[in-house]
Amino acid sequence: MYEKNGDQVNQANWNQFEEKKDEFIQSMAKNMELYGITPSIGRLYGTLYFSDKPMTLDDMRDALSMSKTSMSTGVRTLTNMKMVEPVFKRGVRKDLYQTEQDWHKSFSALFSRQWKKATETNIEEAGEAKEELEKLLQKVEEQELINQIHEAIERIDYANNYYQWLLRFVEVVESGEIYSIIPKE
Repeated sequence: MYEKNGDQVNQANWNQFEEKKDEFIQSMAKNMELYGITPSIGRLYGTLYFSDKPMTLDDMRDALSMSKTSMSTGVRTLTNMKMVEPVFKRGVRKDLYQTEQDWHKSFSALFSRQWKKATETNIEEAGEAKEELEKLLQKVEEQELINQIHEAIERIDYANNYYQWLLRFVEVVESGEIYSIIPKE
């Protein structure tokens, strides 16, 4: 009887462990939305992160009860974001994947790519808007509208200065210089 009770306690401990791990994975998945990652891909990442060995698409499908196509799409997304990497293991024919263990590296790659792209788009749009306003300024005679256009151009210039600063900040993150300012722990 003592062994049975010990087995029940042991199983309860394992269940509690799995429950807490699943809660943390769910929290990770929710917070990854900040980076443009869907909750399902976030759960995939969390599952890979807590796996004690690289996983195949079939392993992932079984662990998450999702389609193999969803797993493939999710792994491709995470690989492109440098959060997951393929792993070679002699004798294994299927593709294996594991998470990038250095979260700083993953964040740097993800942050840099997303912010750089958005900032460059904003710079381009600011340039186009300023150019169109300057053309309009050549045709306008009404002083109030001239004043408003000048004010708008000043605001666009201010925004463009911010975008240029943001690109320099992205470069600091991308190059790893950020870690000399805010060291990894």
